[in-house]
Amino acid sequence: MTPAALPPDWPFKAQSSLISTGRQRFWVADTGPPAQSGDAPTLLLLHGTGASGHSFRRTIPGLSRTCRTITPDLPGHGCSATGFSGRLGLDAMAADLWTLCDTLQVQPKAIIGHSAGAAIGLRMAELRPVAQVIGINAALGEFDGAAAFLFPILAKGLATLPFAASAITGFFGRPGTVERILTGTGSPLDPEGRAQYLRLVRDPDHVTGALGMMADWRLQGLLNRLPQTRTCVTLIASEGDRAVPAQVSIDAGRRIPGARLHLVPKLGHLAHEETEDGLSALILDVLKPDGSTATPPRT
Repeated sequence: MTPAALPPDWPFKAQSSLISTGRQRFWVADTGPPAQSGDAPTLLLLHGTGASGHSFRRTIPGLSRTCRTITPDLPGHGCSATGFSGRLGLDAMAADLWTLCDTLQVQPKAIIGHSAGAAIGLRMAELRPVAQVIGINAALGEFDGAAAFLFPILAKGLATLPFAASAITGFFGRPGTVERILTGTGSPLDPEGRAQYLRLVRDPDHVTGALGMMADWRLQGLLNRLPQTRTCVTLIASEGDRAVPAQVSIDAGRRIPGARLHLVPKLGHLAHEETEDGLSALILDVLKPDGSTATPPRT
């Protein structure tokens, strides 16, 4: 997908640009408070597999009143869909996102990641110091049993087959199908949100990138190292998430030293796209030094 293909009302299109990091180009939304407000802390927002930076459309306004927000489309996704061949695994994406930060000359105070974006944020924090990582319905669990072996192989096969992406866009790129998929995550979304995902699913480059990320996704190393995590971690988990159950965050939180857990009732996997403020008030609360709103893990 190219920026020119985005509709005029695409979230933060006017605040976004293509940023070249050498071999690669990221589509990045860069928002923040007025210049006269002084040096604002920088937050890096990372979406999950198959989404794009648009998924923070409700989160960014609340955060950008006091913070600078950097929200890229992940490698292989959205308008960052090309130029990342062979670099869609966890380690490569974490390294390339640090290269993006260097290009922008920013050091994030915190990384806020949704789903797979939370895992990338934790990997980035292993590579360089980051004060906080906040995960929203963090995908911090491997597939179980045979699925752990078969799913990446199937995704890799689909990613390399000619016309596979076009076939997938044709099959899934229907309003009713997208609505059923979103509802299946516990987050039905409003018509605007559904239309945005429909546009992504209909783009073959985006679908190819999402498949490539799934094919190269290996979490076991990161999961094994969770007890050695040194950054401050907060996990926000939706009790109505049907894609990544809240228990995944509960279990991960028990293995991360000092991790804090916030359980959100009723909402689904795309909780930040369901709430009016995109969970920005909760995120800003978590960013406070005292962490006074933290709740202990519970089952």
